[in-house]
Amino acid sequence: MKIDTQLLNSVQKDDLEALGIGAGILGTGGGGHPRVGKLRLLTLLEDDEYPDAVDIVQPTDLAADATVASVGGMGAPTIGVEKLPNGQEEINALESIERFAGREVDALIPGEIGGVNSIVPLCVGLMTGLPVVDGDGMGRAFPELQMDTFFIYGHPVNYAAISDEHGNTISYQDIDSAKRLEDFARAATVDMGGRAGYAFPLMDGEFVTEYSIPRTLSLIHELGRRVLDAQSGGGDPLGAIQETVDGRHMFTGKVTDVLRRNKEGFARGEVTLASLDDDTDLTIEFQNEFLIARNDGGSVLASVPDLICLVDKDTGLPVTTDALRYGQRLAVLGVPAPELLKTDAALDVVGPKVFGYEIDYHPL
Repeated sequence: MKIDTQLLNSVQKDDLEALGIGAGILGTGGGGHPRVGKLRLLTLLEDDEYPDAVDIVQPTDLAADATVASVGGMGAPTIGVEKLPNGQEEINALESIERFAGREVDALIPGEIGGVNSIVPLCVGLMTGLPVVDGDGMGRAFPELQMDTFFIYGHPVNYAAISDEHGNTISYQDIDSAKRLEDFARAATVDMGGRAGYAFPLMDGEFVTEYSIPRTLSLIHELGRRVLDAQSGGGDPLGAIQETVDGRHMFTGKVTDVLRRNKEGFARGEVTLASLDDDTDLTIEFQNEFLIARNDGGSVLASVPDLICLVDKDTGLPVTTDALRYGQRLAVLGVPAPELLKTDAALDVVGPKVFGYEIDYHPL
């Protein structure tokens, strides 16, 4: 994945359209619908109570002993577009872990890059005055919280909290594994109606600098900007995406079937596309995010942790798992995963076998 781009110093209202597009593309179908995230931040930026920009800092600019927390939303994307937040969930969770730890957070970082979860830390940063780190823990979106580089590379589950739209907050301390926290928090999120805000863990700046995937907010902004420029200038949005993130065009087709269901706090299912050029099909399975793409002969074209991104074939705009509909004409792009997701330690947590696919990972 390329991350050679102009770095953000702040996020303002004029940046939102590009951020939403880029986040939706690299969110691989999940992490929330970009329109929800964009509108949520736009509402705050237009409110005179808050500043007109969110400060962005690079991971390398963090003090070694700075306290950094990840904040975002948890739940099925299909529920996230119907059950809107009240805006305080993540702040309630953040304040809860600050009380538990007895110290205040100095900066925020997205846990993943997704349509909403890239934007939520910016909302919390604007409301609290905290800067947001230009990076995240996945470089894409994954369905489970233990699948970020923070936990993959050994950070303890020291403090965590989730909160719903009614202010009900559950706090966790010193859970023995990130997977167990995922199980606890997922069950509680289902009881909360399928969506909750989270904050976890508390990390120091030195750890975040070493193990976050850097400059991803800048990357999604650049990606979205290039798509918009291609649209307005009569260019090729698909080509702009591929050039920006070293993407590969794998398939173009019409959606002929969508199987989607909410189960155990996830949106699970598959989508089938019929080629616009010949008689072949492509099937993509998802669990919040697109996980594996197979042709009609059963051959795997791409799998996690590489990114499978579905976009409108003409505009390059992202299509999330909750927005899949019969008749859409989509391009399927593959994007190489960040290097931190391709180590043996990472593949034990985010490789295809973790999701039940008995295949070996072959990187794009």
